[in-house]
Amino acid sequence: MKPHAIKHFLNTQDWSRTDLDALLTQASLYKQHKLGDALKGKSIALVFFNPSLRTRTSFELGAFQLGGHAVVLQPGKDAWPIEFELGTVMDGDTEEHIAEVARVLSRYVDMIAVRAFPKFIDWSKDRQDQVLRGFAQHATVPVINLETITHPCQELAHVLALQEHFGTPDLRGKKYVLTWTYHPKALNTAVANSALTIATRMGMDVTLLCPTPEYILDERYMGWAQQNVAENGGSLSISHDTDSAYAGADIIYAKSWGALPYFGNWEPEKPIRDQYKHFIVDERKMALTNNGVFSHCLPLRRNIKATDAVMDSPQCIAINEAENRLHVQKAVMAALANQ
Repeated sequence: MKPHAIKHFLNTQDWSRTDLDALLTQASLYKQHKLGDALKGKSIALVFFNPSLRTRTSFELGAFQLGGHAVVLQPGKDAWPIEFELGTVMDGDTEEHIAEVARVLSRYVDMIAVRAFPKFIDWSKDRQDQVLRGFAQHATVPVINLETITHPCQELAHVLALQEHFGTPDLRGKKYVLTWTYHPKALNTAVANSALTIATRMGMDVTLLCPTPEYILDERYMGWAQQNVAENGGSLSISHDTDSAYAGADIIYAKSWGALPYFGNWEPEKPIRDQYKHFIVDERKMALTNNGVFSHCLPLRRNIKATDAVMDSPQCIAINEAENRLHVQKAVMAALANQ
């Protein structure tokens, strides 16, 4: 296959609504019938630069359940450290260049999947998604995003869980609140970027709830959200008031993230973040919703991001969402391996 003909899964925004709906339909079918042969004789390299529980488990099992084989690699641990800059004199810790790594892996496997979090030093560099883009540039097989500065597989699992909860694939008209929550340290914006992207893509009325304007997401993802509203209906608003945002909401989706203006200089951000511990998802706020459903991508620090009562409530679908990672991952792999 010629490189220009390869279809990657780097962001859902790169895929049409028709294709995304087809992935969700196929994921539902895999949920009903766990085993299959869509990946018979196929293989995938799972390249992890960062820790994983759900992503690694679901991809490894998903490949196995469809007759394929997954190879897990951890550069710098059980695989050589990789260089991504072009023109670099490699006299440091890196042993080989992505130009070789991606092409060699492409000779072995049918797909490559990559997890690489930001370095949290310079957002102008991190937003380039250099590691993921490096693999996509040099690989001659499809590349899947396992979470970098977005998390597209999580998006699909999230939407599937919502469709199951509401009993319909049509989520238009639902009031969706993406709320920032406190965490002791600044975290990646990936899941927030992805939640904003997919919620607006599905035509929901989306509110981004965050403590101050400094916590508004990168202009790229705000732009995608506005584009999605224009194309799919729904709406997008920003709020800094918890009670008005929660009022009448159908969906509360929580995530912690660091304020982008403080990237690489997190100490001044901490006292700001510490003022907003009351953004925790609790019973009082959930009582303001329209019998709203709650979810989170996991892992979640209980009684920091959400209370025990919320997590253990019948309205919490975080475990269903986590299970759906297995099914949507299978749908993505099957679609890419057989294109």
